[in-house]
Amino acid sequence: MKTNNIKIVLPKIQLKSEKKIAKVFPEFLIDKLPEFEYKLQFDGCSKDNPGIAGAGAVIYKFNEEISSKIKFVGNNSTNNAAEYTGLIIGLKEAYELGIKSLMVEGDSLLVIKQMKGEYKVKSSNLIDLYNEANNLSNKFDNIYFRHIYRENNKRADELSNLAISKDYLDKSMYYDKDDEDDADEYLFTHKEK
Repeated sequence: MKTNNIKIVLPKIQLKSEKKIAKVFPEFLIDKLPEFEYKLQFDGCSKDNPGIAGAGAVIYKFNEEISSKIKFVGNNSTNNAAEYTGLIIGLKEAYELGIKSLMVEGDSLLVIKQMKGEYKVKSSNLIDLYNEANNLSNKFDNIYFRHIYRENNKRADELSNLAISKDYLDKSMYYDKDDEDDADEYLFTHKEK
């Protein structure tokens, strides 16, 4: 019996959301996404929400950690603002590393769905953060956002908590409780030499 070989040429698509993939390939399952060489996981935490907040991001190359970043977000910040800050510092680092295709994973369903365009950004506190994250995401050739559960985001969670730990926060730092919810809320005192 003779068979014909058929070559299938797939169009190049940007993997910005599951909906775009589903429109082209309705039977395409999330687990069958092509493996990305680079993956970014991000997280943010806020004690008392709003309260003291930190953010963390980790970049993997084929599941091997190649970079991690942490940032103190503020002492009167929300958890969602901290989550966006984690995403932003991770996207900036990935871009600076010259990464063109990126899988982005986070345990904040709100942030992931907003970045995928499935939820609108209604909070005035998040609009600027969303716009910055969205502008950064547009710098990548291929980017895909995926929600993961907290147990699969342990390293980014660890980093976000490290950003507000006593070990990380220098003893010369003090907090002005009257400050607004900005990332530059902390001040350093000058050390005498």
